[in-house]
Amino acid sequence: MFFNIFKLMLRTILRLLFRWRIQGKESIPGQGPLLVVANHVNLIDPVLLGAGFDRRLIFMAKKELFRFRLIGYFLNWLGAFSVHRGQVDREALFQAENVLNEGQALFIFPEGRRSHNGRLQIGYPGSARIALHNNVPVLPVGIIGTGKIKGVGWILKRPEITLKIGQPFHLPTNGKVSRQELTESTNTIMEHIAELLPLEYRGYYARQKELDNIES
Repeated sequence: MFFNIFKLMLRTILRLLFRWRIQGKESIPGQGPLLVVANHVNLIDPVLLGAGFDRRLIFMAKKELFRFRLIGYFLNWLGAFSVHRGQVDREALFQAENVLNEGQALFIFPEGRRSHNGRLQIGYPGSARIALHNNVPVLPVGIIGTGKIKGVGWILKRPEITLKIGQPFHLPTNGKVSRQELTESTNTIMEHIAELLPLEYRGYYARQKELDNIES
């Protein structure tokens, strides 16, 4: 109950600070294991997602954040757990599996870090590995507008922020996953996110889609 009250208060604050919109909310499965993936531009991105979803999201956060006691306590209260970026973190993968086995929604930034220019970066294979190993639906989300939150002047402008939620999908799997299949599945996840973003923010995956269209 306290968590729901906190989320309601957070939504009120966010609507005061931003012109905040959520599109495609009806696409969110109401129950069952779910892997939520999104692009990452600003530190406020996980806050927007956590407040925007009616379901509680359990998310991975970089290990460095837990070094700060107050931040670490808050993240633990939210249900977050740490992950080593840029490497296979077996403990984090084990915790992710437990979250999904309990029928909860797990949230990951496949890029593994913020994009400072707002464009999609090449995704890490962690999200694809989790989705394939646990055979769970993947829900892509495009976060648009948080790149405008810089300095202090944005408070007066109330920037427009949009969470664009796509359709859940499954990655094809036939048991043991090869390195090539893992790469292809990672690209599939990133392309689903890219489709929810304006063309100028699709980065690497916009170029890949253009090349595919030329070849076809």
